[in-house]
Amino acid sequence: MEKPLITSLSNPLIKQARALRQKKARNESGLFLVEGIHHVGEAIEAGWDVESILYAPDLLTSSFARELISRHSSGTQPVSAQVMESLAGKENPQGIIAIVRQKKNELKDLMLSSPRTAARAKYVALVSPQDAGNLGTILRTLDAVGADALFLLNGSVELYHPTVVRASMGTIFWKPVIQASFEDFVQWARKGGYQLIGTSARGDVDYQTLIPKAPWILMLGNEQKGLSPEQMKACDVTVSMPMKGRVSSLNLAVAAGVLLYQFADKE
Repeated sequence: MEKPLITSLSNPLIKQARALRQKKARNESGLFLVEGIHHVGEAIEAGWDVESILYAPDLLTSSFARELISRHSSGTQPVSAQVMESLAGKENPQGIIAIVRQKKNELKDLMLSSPRTAARAKYVALVSPQDAGNLGTILRTLDAVGADALFLLNGSVELYHPTVVRASMGTIFWKPVIQASFEDFVQWARKGGYQLIGTSARGDVDYQTLIPKAPWILMLGNEQKGLSPEQMKACDVTVSMPMKGRVSSLNLAVAAGVLLYQFADKE
């Protein structure tokens, strides 16, 4: 039997979902929102713990979305278009939002979840990234080149921020993301025999000439400061990218994309 349509903005489930727009509520509950047909479908297919799926019948025109609802009817809840619009993070919502439980990955878990053997692994490590769009885009690019996992070191923009989830285009559900301190990460990488490839405007090697030694980890600093001198010293090699115009650096996600495609082809 289909559940009654929720039309009240004061309904407890709706209030819970709306609260998850805020970092505090996500941290306290261990839940986050996933908005849009593609993203919800990826979360389900990847086997994440989806607690509720809210959908607006009047807005849900996609046959794929309707099949999704019918296959997971026990955890679904119809809502009015007005309620859906109050929950959506953008205009013209697709009519579906899921409440999903977060995952916490640690360094020791990585080899259990990575699809590659240690000898062939290729990873990305970001030190304190601050832009949600960059983080999500790098996850998407990491998946596109066939890399295996992402490290977030020394804190960063929140992994389950709605912009990160949206910009990742579903890859957040398929690629392990490990949060750790820089010191613990370096110790782990050394023990595993990974080549640490740092990035800097003053790098030792032009990025186009480097042939990475698998397994390797591409490491990038944050948008404002890049890698510190101490962090660069921890790297086995540092690469630079030529800046031929007036700008002195590239956007973090763009730089990561260029480097990943360059290095992934040189296994």
